[in-house]
Amino acid sequence: MKHTLISFAVALCCGFVGSAGAAGTSDATGMSKADYKAQKERIDGDYKAAKDKCGPLKGNAQDICKAEAKGKHDVAKAELEEQYKPSPRNEAKVKTEKAEADYKVAKEKCDDVSGNQNDVCKKDAKAAYDSAKADAKATKTAEKGATSTKAAGAAGADDSKKPKY
Repeated sequence: MKHTLISFAVALCCGFVGSAGAAGTSDATGMSKADYKAQKERIDGDYKAAKDKCGPLKGNAQDICKAEAKGKHDVAKAELEEQYKPSPRNEAKVKTEKAEADYKVAKEKCDDVSGNQNDVCKKDAKAAYDSAKADAKATKTAEKGATSTKAAGAAGADDSKKPKY
């Protein structure tokens, strides 16, 4: 339910961003500074509300709840930054934040089990985290490589126009 609600909120935000761009009220980034600030305040408010819902919980359930709230907050902030200033770096940051959020929640959930199951749970969480981090790094590296290849291709094209003596 929470995931659906947050997904709906993110989709709604993207709709507002798109309509603002269609109206011609935003700058070249697709989101005005006022929209960015409003979305950031909404994200902070959502985080505070989610954290407050964790108050009545006790023990590890409260820890899991807080980790989920913090993870969603960090991911939402990274997604907002990526919408405001699209770049390979910000795209990779979104993937990294998602991986870190999932890892922290998984580690908290592992605390519910003990013994060998706890060890296996933490190793599985770490493996998933490492895989997601590698994917984020590959995304960032691939984008950098494509940019440098274009630049090298442009430089090479300039050299072919010069007469060879």
